[in-house]
Amino acid sequence: MEFGYIIAGFLVGLLVGLTGVGGGSLMTPILVLFFHIKPAFAVGTDLLYAAVTKSVGIFAHGKLGNIDWKIVRLLAYGSVPASILTTLNLKHMDIASDAAVDSIKFWLGIALLITSLSVLFRNQLTKLSKQEHLVSAKWAPHLTLLLGLILGFLVTLTSVGAGALGVTALLIIYPNRPITTIIGSDIAHAVPLTLVAGLGHVSLGTVDYGLLGTLLIGSIPGIWIGSHLSLKLAEHWVRIALALILIFVGLKLVFH
Repeated sequence: MEFGYIIAGFLVGLLVGLTGVGGGSLMTPILVLFFHIKPAFAVGTDLLYAAVTKSVGIFAHGKLGNIDWKIVRLLAYGSVPASILTTLNLKHMDIASDAAVDSIKFWLGIALLITSLSVLFRNQLTKLSKQEHLVSAKWAPHLTLLLGLILGFLVTLTSVGAGALGVTALLIIYPNRPITTIIGSDIAHAVPLTLVAGLGHVSLGTVDYGLLGTLLIGSIPGIWIGSHLSLKLAEHWVRIALALILIFVGLKLVFH
């Protein structure tokens, strides 16, 4: 089984390296559907996994000047309190109960479906936002704070949303910012969010440390290979295939 986890970590790392889509949208459903890990443990373990892998991204993007710390702060002002409140709510639930398992699976499915749409239509949405000026500059800070709140809830409950969903929304809110700045800022925000959410799950006792270490063994070389292959493969087709997988898995979780 441990070899299976290493392979899963490698495949998810490979796809993250190829597409830039957050590992949560892939790793958590794989753990739930294929390895039958309890949803709360899959989410908790994946959050700390994301905090470790994305912390490397902060140094890379920080050195290149790709992080807008004002955007990161606004996102965190919304996401960190939302994450803490979601964790406190989970503390009052019996996470092992059928009702809690069904609730986490349902919201995980919804998050995956929203993520799949953001992966499919990111370019069109960005283009539309630039042409039509969908978001006024004076509303941008308020919408960034609101986005943080939504991500704090979704990421803590499902571990999905900090990557593809966050980037797509930021591209709409800040259409004139370079995509490298948007991606860098999203990664910088994802680290404190996944860390706070992950520590919340530590307090709930829903983190499997052995599983976490095994996944990292596979994912680190996977990300390295994927990022190099991305220069050679047509990313457009990889993203379409990834979006279709997310739709299939999302529907399976929502209507299980």
